[in-house]
Amino acid sequence: MPRRCRRLAPGGATSALASAAGLPQACAMADQIHHPFPEPPTEGEAIEVAPGILWLRLPLPMVLDHVNIYALDDPDGWTVIDTGFRGRRSLALWERILAGPLAGRRVARVIGTHHHPDHIGLAGWFQDRGAELLMTQTAWLYARMLVLDVQEQPTSQTMTFWRRAGLPPDRLAQRAAERPFNFADSVAPMPVGFTRLDEGQVLHMAGRDWTIHLGNGHAPAHATFWSEGLVIGGDQLLPGISANIGVYPTEPEADPLTEWLDSCARLAAFARDDQLVLPGHKLPYTGLPFRLWQMAENHRTILDRLALHLSSPRTAIDCFPVLFRREIDHGTEGMALVEAVAHLNHLLRAGRIGRHLSPEGAWIWQACDHRPVT
Repeated sequence: MPRRCRRLAPGGATSALASAAGLPQACAMADQIHHPFPEPPTEGEAIEVAPGILWLRLPLPMVLDHVNIYALDDPDGWTVIDTGFRGRRSLALWERILAGPLAGRRVARVIGTHHHPDHIGLAGWFQDRGAELLMTQTAWLYARMLVLDVQEQPTSQTMTFWRRAGLPPDRLAQRAAERPFNFADSVAPMPVGFTRLDEGQVLHMAGRDWTIHLGNGHAPAHATFWSEGLVIGGDQLLPGISANIGVYPTEPEADPLTEWLDSCARLAAFARDDQLVLPGHKLPYTGLPFRLWQMAENHRTILDRLALHLSSPRTAIDCFPVLFRREIDHGTEGMALVEAVAHLNHLLRAGRIGRHLSPEGAWIWQACDHRPVT
């Protein structure tokens, strides 16, 4: 077994992270998630979830078919949190929203919770109309870099990443011939200039003070906003579904799952049962302490299941059935692959598994035995 294996105390690194977080273990006894607004707003309409705070939805052309948008009423205009993809349908819908629920008043500020296209796709469009853009520095740099990085074919580094994940030769050849997804396909050009958001900073929006707390794992320096009884959570605090935790060719040895678990632990210190969480997808909810515990516990269970699965040597692709327990087709293969590698990298860092390269260039992963490493 490779020398990178090392012995850990029972329970592994994930259990240690969860217990160190002080996450409420008692919450496992019952589901404490409640949805005060059981139905989402219809297309082009808004629901007022608190005084001066509107909840809207924009469609997405994917399995997760929507993104939540929040508009906060400020004296000099609206503050819009996240924007949806750039596209004809989104632009037409935004024009309806501006004339309808936003009553023709200007959008003074746009806040991007994180750099993903469904959240900042129209940030530049709003900037061109005079809005100020607020994001964390890391999120803005990622977004601007990626929107400028247009690739007509996969890079050699990307091909190596897919090969090491275990994609078979026919799929590698097919992917090599396809134009990859580019941020610029669904994100408007982003002009130079933004206002930085930082951990602990306080913003005044909709007559409230909001404290910023940053999360990581799903996206670097993901901003969440905390006010009395309300939390704007983006994709860091989703109900019911798991945010994608992925490793990408840009940083193939990354361990975003540790960052995610650390964030769950850190944000738990600010969570209360009565807070209404306004997430980036799905329905607003209460029960955040339980949800933070649940998100960490779900990954702990998956990691244990994966480690058991690796009693026999396998590639990342071979791990799909135990990780997802549903059919992964060509449309969902990319997201599944990056998430599988994230869990494998985490187990590797924790010393629970080792790996070696096959003659075909794929990483072969296998659980470590309990013999001391010499």
